[in-house]
Amino acid sequence: MFLRLLMKKSLSLLVFLICAGLWAVAQANRPADLQTVLNLIDRTAANLHTVETDFAWEDYERVVNNLDHQNGVMYFSRSGKDVEMSAEIKQPAPKFVLFKAGTVRVYEPRIDQVTVYNVGKNKADFEAFLGLGFGGAGRDLTKNFEVRYAGSEPVAGVTAYKLELVPRTASARNTFPLITLWIDADRGIAVQQRFDQGGGNYRLAQYSNIKLNQKLPDGVFKPKKAKTTVTPQGGM
Repeated sequence: MFLRLLMKKSLSLLVFLICAGLWAVAQANRPADLQTVLNLIDRTAANLHTVETDFAWEDYERVVNNLDHQNGVMYFSRSGKDVEMSAEIKQPAPKFVLFKAGTVRVYEPRIDQVTVYNVGKNKADFEAFLGLGFGGAGRDLTKNFEVRYAGSEPVAGVTAYKLELVPRTASARNTFPLITLWIDADRGIAVQQRFDQGGGNYRLAQYSNIKLNQKLPDGVFKPKKAKTTVTPQGGM
C-alpha cells in the first residue's frame, strides 16, 4: 500500500514537473509583441550610458546601381539629454565623424580638412535618429515614429526583434520614409538598422562586438584639428 501510494505521488510530481516544463518552454517561445519590445528598450535605455561597437555600413543608389561599403568603430555617450556620437571610418578611406552640441564635424585626414555642419532646427530629428536602438527610450519611439512590430529573425547569430518605423514629421519622413530596426532580444540594443530613402535607395548598418557601459577611449569626442575648415551654407 505504501509503495503504491509513493508511486502515485511520484507519478503526480512527474506529471506536474512535465507540465511546468512545457509551460516554461511555451512562455520562452511565446511571440513578442510591440509593447514587449518597447519595454525591453526602455529597460536598456534606463541604464545605458556608453556604447562602443564595430560597424559595417552600406549605401545603395539604385539609379546608378552603386553600392558603397564603409567599416570602422563607433562610440556613443548619453548623459541626461546630452548625446554625443563619434565614428572612426577605417575603410575604404579614413574619416572621422563627430556629433556634439548640435554640430556635426567630418574630418578627412587625407586632405587635412574638417567640414562643420550645424544641424540647427533639425537637432531634435537628428538626435532621434541617433538614439534609434542606442539609448533612445522605447516610449519615445512612439512619439517620433509610427511603430510596427514585424516579428523576430536571426541577425549575426542573435535573435532580434524587428521594428518598422515611419517618421511622424514631414521633414524626417521626406529623408527616410521607412526605418527598420533589429533589436537584440536579450540586450535591447540595435544589431542592425536600415534607412530607406525612397526610390530603392537605402543605408544599411550592421553592428558587432558591442560593448555597453564601458569606459570609452580618451579623446573620442574631441574635435579634430585641421588645416582647412569648411562650413557649408544652410547647415544640414
